[in-house]
Amino acid sequence: MARKKQPIKMLRIKLVRSPIGYSERQKTTVRALGLRRLNQVVERADNPQVRGMIQKVNHLVAVEEVGSSS
Repeated sequence: MARKKQPIKMLRIKLVRSPIGYSERQKTTVRALGLRRLNQVVERADNPQVRGMIQKVNHLVAVEEVGSSS
């Protein structure tokens, strides 16, 4: 019995504040999310790892849930 594939939920993440002046750990978390410049937007899969990174830098980013990529 084959299961139907669930569509992958995506998150749109935008860097709204500069990580300058914050800890090196927060700067590397922002970079790990794929954000390099202010107001840059990236889309990442909605999974616990990405949610955890967002939670650590939620004062620097804006997050929006978008539809699936499939």
